[in-house]
Amino acid sequence: MATPTMEDYLECIYKLMEQKGYARASDIAEVLQVHPSSVTKMIQKLDKDKYLIYEKYRGLVLTANGKRIGKRLLMRHQLLEQLLKMIGVREENIYKDVEGIEHHLSWDSITCMESLVEFFRRDPARLEELHSIKQELEKTD
Repeated sequence: MATPTMEDYLECIYKLMEQKGYARASDIAEVLQVHPSSVTKMIQKLDKDKYLIYEKYRGLVLTANGKRIGKRLLMRHQLLEQLLKMIGVREENIYKDVEGIEHHLSWDSITCMESLVEFFRRDPARLEELHSIKQELEKTD
């Protein structure tokens, strides 16, 4: 089972590979704001755990399992961002909040949140009700 830190790396690597077609240690270090030596250590661990294949000086490739998990982690992150935007969380708080909660939710909770996002997409009037309630509550604070 991947740790939260491993999940961050897998999500980052998957996203970089989708955007650029490759993921270099320097790119990963920049995105995650860590030292390149930390990236190298984690890449070696992910290789050992068979999430990716790493060859020194040649780069890395996600395994089928690494791709599957990376895609799922990215989708989880995007879902949480959508939900927080949808319910009216201030834009400046969304990234930090998602980073704070994404590793602490069960996949069952994520699935329920997917259903909630879909519910609000299909019935925008309900979302408007939610925003009205939020505004009323903010007035009493």
